[in-house]
Amino acid sequence: MKLLRNMKKKIIVLFLGLLSFMNTPSFGQNTRVTVANVPMVQLNNGIFMPRFGLGTFMASVEDCKQACLVAFKNGYRHIDTAHAYMNERGVGEAVKECGVPREEIWITSKLWPTEYGEGKTLEAIDKMLSRLQLDYIDLLYVHQPVGDFVGAWKDMEKAVEAGKVRALGISNFDASDEVFRTIMDNVRIKPAVLQIECHPYAQRLEMREKVKPYGILVECWFPLGGAMSNGALLKDPAILEIAEAHGKSAAQIILRWHIQEGFSVIPGATNPAYIKENIGIFDFKLSDAEMAQMRSLNKEKRFFNMPLGEKADVYLKMQLPD
Repeated sequence: MKLLRNMKKKIIVLFLGLLSFMNTPSFGQNTRVTVANVPMVQLNNGIFMPRFGLGTFMASVEDCKQACLVAFKNGYRHIDTAHAYMNERGVGEAVKECGVPREEIWITSKLWPTEYGEGKTLEAIDKMLSRLQLDYIDLLYVHQPVGDFVGAWKDMEKAVEAGKVRALGISNFDASDEVFRTIMDNVRIKPAVLQIECHPYAQRLEMREKVKPYGILVECWFPLGGAMSNGALLKDPAILEIAEAHGKSAAQIILRWHIQEGFSVIPGATNPAYIKENIGIFDFKLSDAEMAQMRSLNKEKRFFNMPLGEKADVYLKMQLPD
């Protein structure tokens, strides 16, 4: 029975992969959109992913579930969670209840460093699938570049081959050149996505150039600056001027900039009004001059700046409940 279940999962993933290639003129082009006109990007493994989604960091299980249900109702088809957020169950319940076919939804989650290690990570992935009540995860990240992430990656590759995961990613591997090189030198399946803090004040030009040769997509967390920014981006005079010209909010201008720059972006929200507002960015475009103005705001100023050594000290001691 176990062999049959594994074969079924492989067939599902292969079928979804074949769908991704149908009517595809060339690699990497945004040749399709979701129901809400969200552009999809073809990743370096051939699979299509919506470039806009809902972040769920800091949301409780119930708040996460309700936020996802509102998001699905308003056209979102991409949800980003993590074991460390401790709300994967809320995502899974929303997927079951929303009425949207599973194959139309992109679910991302992340493994915590205490789950890293060859022979250990596969078990963690099975537990993640159980929390999410899913047969497969669309994108799975190593969440932090500390601990045995190479061993974790080997198990993640096995999970892809078993049909449990469709694409692999690296999160926060901008921490040092050493961690990036270490992971890239020890993979059979290349990372498809790099998730990092990225917004108009920290446009991450160097890191974007570093991943280009590998065809790795950059996905942005804290796209609006996060709570640590005290709303700095949302109060920026240049952004407010552009927002007034388009009859949009500052948040919508910032998120539209992310989309036009070619990023994937996952603004977090639990407030239904903000969830609806954030996705209302596909009915207008920023002009070349406005994009240049947004790019001129770059200071490479991040709002979250925990040193790598401190991450290792803290994160490797954080045991998460199943």
